[in-house]
Amino acid sequence: MILTKLAYKSLLNRRASVLLTLFTIAISVMLLLSIERIRVDAKTSFSNTISGTDLIVGARTGDIQLLLSSVFRIGYANNGVSWQSYQYIAAQRGVKWSIPISLGDSHKGQAVLGTSRDYFTHYRFGKKQTLSFQQGHAFEHLNQVVLGSDVARRLGYTLGDNVVISHGMGNTSFHHHKDNPFTVIGILNATGTPVDKTLHIPLAAIDLIHGGSHSANNEHDERDERDEHDEHDEHDEHNNLIGEPSQITAFLMGFDSPLYTLQIRRNINQYKKEPLLAIMPTVTLKELWQMLAIVEKVLLLFSGVVILVSLLGMLTTLLANLNQRRRELAILRSVGARPWQLFTLISMESLFTTLLGCLVGCGLYYGVMLISSSYLQSHAGISVNIAMLSYYELTLIGVIMAAGFIIGLIPATRAYFYSLSDGMSIKT
Repeated sequence: MILTKLAYKSLLNRRASVLLTLFTIAISVMLLLSIERIRVDAKTSFSNTISGTDLIVGARTGDIQLLLSSVFRIGYANNGVSWQSYQYIAAQRGVKWSIPISLGDSHKGQAVLGTSRDYFTHYRFGKKQTLSFQQGHAFEHLNQVVLGSDVARRLGYTLGDNVVISHGMGNTSFHHHKDNPFTVIGILNATGTPVDKTLHIPLAAIDLIHGGSHSANNEHDERDERDEHDEHDEHDEHNNLIGEPSQITAFLMGFDSPLYTLQIRRNINQYKKEPLLAIMPTVTLKELWQMLAIVEKVLLLFSGVVILVSLLGMLTTLLANLNQRRRELAILRSVGARPWQLFTLISMESLFTTLLGCLVGCGLYYGVMLISSSYLQSHAGISVNIAMLSYYELTLIGVIMAAGFIIGLIPATRAYFYSLSDGMSIKT
């Protein structure tokens, strides 16, 4: 207890240099934990973007390029898939469901996705979670749009608002489809995936805004006339929302059995009428993370270097102060302190400094995560899980503590031999 009190008083007496060392260690710990948590959560967010989908089919290109363009809205698809090919493949035996998607338009920098109502039924994310509505419902007419939660929040849209789609992806567009505005009919709950930053419209509306044969108002009139003859003709309504576009960007597929998945995937990749590519999203996601593994290692190496520099800084400070403390050590020897007690005192000081640095670093880490979580979610699509430190993260802190203790043994050893060589003399 006496040594503990002496160590505390000694650190308090040298608080300027101690605080500087402590802050350096804290920043290093915060950086290491933040990088590790973002790395893990980014991988989880990417993996949770799509689940329950057996195949993604698009024009022949790279596996990762097809995955990024069709699911993550990153990049562009070079070519499309003809509607005839889609219908032929979707009608194959073993196909449980299929979802056509068409990309290429945007609204204020947010992607617009043309699809069918089946999208809201069969699309899965996370652990096979279904899409759910915060407000409203799925589109029922050509001029209706369903917004992702982030789109509605950032742009301030509510049910009943009008939205004008623009041609092309990105924040800048020189052609707006003002003649065919869309009415917000539904807003989805947050998913932590690119769905949150997407506007969903009927597939047939994509053809309509790019020069279809009838306007949105005419579509309403035609539908009203048809409903007078048969109000329950759901099949016609479904087809009216899909239409027959010349081509689509890609389509998602689910099968009754994994055997059908492998068989139809092989048939699609050997399809002779046009060059197509079928990928299994789970397999392609693993390939993507294997490519990014070097980035993960570089980030961890960078964090490790920062921690090493901070610990070496602590060692430099302790050694620099040691010469100034020879008088103090001699006084302690004169009042009966043994060399091993001085060794323990210096070791405890370095251990306390490292411990406090780790605690402050953990506090900074949680503060940074709380502040940046919404930004990472909206701009990078990374859903940060602010929870208790994992076993691996606690292990990292334990390694830092051990490294700090080992480094503290160096000045402690020198203090031990100083006390032996000096005896009870006080050198000035």
